[in-house]
Amino acid sequence: MPKIFNVAGPCVPGDHYMLDPFRGIGDELMGLIGDKQYFIIHAARQTGKTTLLKELTRQLNGQGEHYALYCSLEALSELPETKEGIPSLVKTIKTALEDSDMPDGYAVDADYSDVTNVLRRSLVKYCKVLDKPLIIFFDEADCLSGGTLISFLRQLRNGYINRPEPQFVHSVALVGMRDLGDYKAQIRTDSESLGGMSPFNIVTKSFNLRNFTETEVVELYTQHTAETEQTFEPEMMSYVFEQTQGQPWLVNAVARECVEEIIKKGYSAPIIKKFAEQAVQNISLSRRTHTTSMIERLKEPRVRKIVEPIILGEGSIDKTSDDYQYTKDVGLIRDDLGKVEPANPIYAELIIRVLTWYAQDSINDNHKEYVIPRYLKDDKMDMNFLIRDFQTYWRENSDIWINHYKTKLYEYNEAAAHLVIQAFLQRVINGGGYIIREMALGTGRCDLCVVYGEQKYPIELKIKQNIRNQSKIYERIIKYMDSIGSDVGWLVIFDKDAEKCWDEKIYMKEEIIDGKRIVVAGC
Repeated sequence: MPKIFNVAGPCVPGDHYMLDPFRGIGDELMGLIGDKQYFIIHAARQTGKTTLLKELTRQLNGQGEHYALYCSLEALSELPETKEGIPSLVKTIKTALEDSDMPDGYAVDADYSDVTNVLRRSLVKYCKVLDKPLIIFFDEADCLSGGTLISFLRQLRNGYINRPEPQFVHSVALVGMRDLGDYKAQIRTDSESLGGMSPFNIVTKSFNLRNFTETEVVELYTQHTAETEQTFEPEMMSYVFEQTQGQPWLVNAVARECVEEIIKKGYSAPIIKKFAEQAVQNISLSRRTHTTSMIERLKEPRVRKIVEPIILGEGSIDKTSDDYQYTKDVGLIRDDLGKVEPANPIYAELIIRVLTWYAQDSINDNHKEYVIPRYLKDDKMDMNFLIRDFQTYWRENSDIWINHYKTKLYEYNEAAAHLVIQAFLQRVINGGGYIIREMALGTGRCDLCVVYGEQKYPIELKIKQNIRNQSKIYERIIKYMDSIGSDVGWLVIFDKDAEKCWDEKIYMKEEIIDGKRIVVAGC
């Protein structure tokens, strides 16, 4: 059987197509381990952290100079209280040692009532009986919380600073989605005090496991070609990198979707860009484990504070804040030369789809008069007609949606107008078109491009109360129109003035600027 593109769990050599799991940090990791250092490895979910740790464990044990242990702490996520969490953590290490056929002697007489010392004492006693230094890689370490996290870090620190006597763990890696700063932020919200001694001053370095480069995407896909002779066209591979920005799970998921779900004809047919486009759509529409876990983050208030300004294209965020770093660490956003935006186009699509799912269903179920064929004529879309219908819908339902987004839908009430119009437009996809979204903080706008058939319909969304210079807006939309080759564009302006009547808010007019038509619609 040929290998497969893996989308579930760590990669296994021989079963899965895979790249070097270290991605350029292997030598530095080995150097830190040789120097008895403690460090952090962090990256977004399903980027290869566990694959790296498993390989690092295998190599170190194979060299014969250390005992290396891989230990996942994921099962402890619901145990924030020290009296329950620390004994369970000690037992989790014991189970991992037993599963790894490591020498006996760990926690054989552990006093689980002494939760502030039992972990450190168990490790000290175990290290004394070992004939080689012990290394532990704690995967999913950021699942720990509350008193359990504090006590865990304190006991590691106490063991570390008293080396070499008594003996203690030679090297430790804390591995998860979060960087060092977010561990600190998590503790600062807890009622317990850290006191004067920080458990973080033993961490030498923090590593971020990067995404694949475009060259690495090609290398991964070429492995499949070498094994099956099925080719990936260069245009397809460039498109995949553009859409995924090298996010490992997405890179594998697109290829797997193409090979196993779209073609379904063995390995004879080459994989072209059209198949990749369909795969991206399928992934965006499905609720798989990877996308579901990412979507759950959108419910978190700290994530909303960062993501909502990106949807609006305006506002400000503090890049030094823990909330910003956390949202970046979990893989939702990136900073591209100072421009904060969704981590990749697929995530940009997913963010909007998630936040508009309920609105789309409501429109489809309760307003069946607003159907896509209503706006089509000679395979072209009457965008003016569609936006007039939206104006009517928004006039009748805006209060309901603003309240709903404020109280139920993740509290994205500031972006309610932007989300509802995108839900209204989203039905274009069901009718055979698609939407290109450009969202980035600091642009002062949210750009959409509805594509139907051969036609492109650029739309810019703005909040009236945020407009300072409308001529600048016209300049931007004309520039956007030029970039996609369109002679007409639409500017939709939402007026949030509750004192103003709807007859003043609702209008549609046309401006001719530099030979370009801009349709301005008030809502």
